[in-house]
Amino acid sequence: MAQGRNASTTTSTGFGWPAVRPRLSMLLLVNAVLLGLCLASALAVIATSHEVRERYARLQKLENEQQQLQTEWGRLLLEESAWSSPSRIERLASQRLEMRLPDVDEVEVIRP
Repeated sequence: MAQGRNASTTTSTGFGWPAVRPRLSMLLLVNAVLLGLCLASALAVIATSHEVRERYARLQKLENEQQQLQTEWGRLLLEESAWSSPSRIERLASQRLEMRLPDVDEVEVIRP
């Protein structure tokens, strides 16, 4: 009986396993495709990680620059308020332009 099974298997296939060769090539193809997809995924992860690091470094530089500009803006606002104080303007007008407040009898009211 064991001999009968072996005889029918070997006679129908010739060398032993008829379905092994197509299954093996299909299995190799599937494995190769999966390996390629894994490599592509790994390369995508590497590229994405590199891009994230570059963008984070750029973000840090921009935040530092923004902080410096904010500090300079505050300093310029203080400087502007010092230069445009009413007492300073009045002093410069009287010294450089020889301006003065008019007397009451020098004021004329113009009506429309």
